[in-house]
Amino acid sequence: PAVRAPITSLAAAITVHRHVTFHHSTSPGNSSLRLYHSLQKPITATMPQDMPPAGGYAPVQYKRNLPSRGYQAYLYMAGMHLIMIWGTYKYMQGTREQRELAREKMWARMHLTPLLQAEEDRDQVRRHFAAQAREKELLGSESKIYNSDRYALHDLASISPPGLFSLLTPGL
Repeated sequence: PAVRAPITSLAAAITVHRHVTFHHSTSPGNSSLRLYHSLQKPITATMPQDMPPAGGYAPVQYKRNLPSRGYQAYLYMAGMHLIMIWGTYKYMQGTREQRELAREKMWARMHLTPLLQAEEDRDQVRRHFAAQAREKELLGSESKIYNSDRYALHDLASISPPGLFSLLTPGL
């Protein structure tokens, strides 16, 4: 309901004064006299105001009313930490396994080295006797390099293939 209240602000009074002045100056008759009288009287025009309904307005909802989506934050954090702990555990297991495999490989090499060395020695002896047999077949007699019957490994210069020395020293 609109209730008329007296004008109390200066801006409202000026607006009403301009309204009264404009309408009185455009109306027929003695406008200056009307203006004079309108300025002499206090301006007490009433303006309509909106008032709240009886009993007041309903309370304003200022909180968000959205449905909760997903789980609570602490559950996500707990899940993330569990996944990280599981990943760290699996990483450490893999590291341990790699370390154990490297240790096993090292021990296997240590235990197989004498066997492999014996195989290499047998192969060298077989080649040495084959070379002596070829030499005896070609030369007809047995020539001893070290003047001994005892087997000894030859140094690199005596068993190097022909032409290697000429490749290393091109000027000769």
